[in-house]
Amino acid sequence: MAGSFKVLEEFQDDALTLPLRCPDGTVREFRIPAPSAEDGLRVQHLMEKARHLAAGGAPQETEVLDDDAELDLFEVALGAAYEELRAAGLDWSRFRHVAMTAVMWITAGLDVAEKYWEADGDPSRVAPNRAARRASSAAASTTKRRGSTSGTSGQRATGRARKAAKT
Repeated sequence: MAGSFKVLEEFQDDALTLPLRCPDGTVREFRIPAPSAEDGLRVQHLMEKARHLAAGGAPQETEVLDDDAELDLFEVALGAAYEELRAAGLDWSRFRHVAMTAVMWITAGLDVAEKYWEADGDPSRVAPNRAARRASSAAASTTKRRGSTSGTSGQRATGRARKAAKT
């Protein structure tokens, strides 16, 4: 019995459609199908690896993927649209932007992919308040916490202190 849930395919699209002006001047829509569960997890893992490097303060130039691995990621993310996009004769920056938009869709959802697309891949335009969030987070981590109002210290007693309290 399905209960009150709708059939997933009735409201969730399983593809991303991106409009592109091709080198011949025509505007075409490219349909990027959702990846298999295995490929989606693979893309997710690679992006987590990149985020981990970035969070650790690694320079932006740090290579997470070599050129072949990057093309493999793009082929997985674009699925059947990969060859169609290559055949369209896009230059590298446009091809990469389409592929990275697909990666964003797979890993973070449609809203993030759309922001990435509209921001032309500029991270500061995708999350413009990132610096403000980091500053706020840094300030919060240096702010002293308020002490207990119940008269207790809020700290757990050490083993020796607990033993002394029992006697």
